[in-house]
Amino acid sequence: MHPVQTPDPASHAAPARRRAGPSTARRPLLAPLDERRSRARELVDVLRTAIIRGELVPGSIHSVASLAEALGVSRTPVREALIELASRGMVRFERNRGVRILQNSIHDIEEVFDLRLLLEVPAVRRAVERVDRRELRALEAEYNGMVRAAAAGDEQALWLHDRGFHHRLLSLSGNRRLADYVDSLRDMVLLRGATTAGRSRSLEAIALEHRAILDAVRAGDAEGAAAAMERHLRTTAEILIAQESGAGADAPGT
Repeated sequence: MHPVQTPDPASHAAPARRRAGPSTARRPLLAPLDERRSRARELVDVLRTAIIRGELVPGSIHSVASLAEALGVSRTPVREALIELASRGMVRFERNRGVRILQNSIHDIEEVFDLRLLLEVPAVRRAVERVDRRELRALEAEYNGMVRAAAAGDEQALWLHDRGFHHRLLSLSGNRRLADYVDSLRDMVLLRGATTAGRSRSLEAIALEHRAILDAVRAGDAEGAAAAMERHLRTTAEILIAQESGAGADAPGT
């Protein structure tokens, strides 16, 4: 008779520990990373708004430490937010000096709209082929928000819904990075303080240009939506460049 062998508990426990190890090791690493990224994204919005409103004056230089102190946060998320804004062309790091707030030229505006025409028009064509009822309702909500803001004379609210409309529509193309990149291009125009609202055209006229895009999306007309987007972008570019060149009185739509 062979002797009965008693299983070694350690031989069975070891695999269980090995299986549990990786998941236990990962869990505490995720929360801090998410929290840090969330803070950096929040600071991008705060600093971007301060630049657009002129609270951080074009040409001025700031240290990461001074900005962090003013915002009441640590330097790391401020530095990460500034790196993001540098990639958008809103600030520039200068060795041993700090971060300079930039102001773009009229040529920069021309390049921005050239890029937007190249990217947004075909993206809208593709988006119409992919839109569903839920996303259509979201687009309608952004448009209706623009209409309400225009009626109330609230330029800030109109631009928020305008950005939301474009970003949602472009995201439907299936290329989220494209949508985010176009959104960052809009910042380069706002960086100059350039706007046609209330100067060369009314808020109502701006909202109405988006109606043609929305109607074509509703109808499933990809070519019509692309053409409406192209008209909207070209009209905005022509008015804005003429206006910023000092020819606003002769610009179309005034």
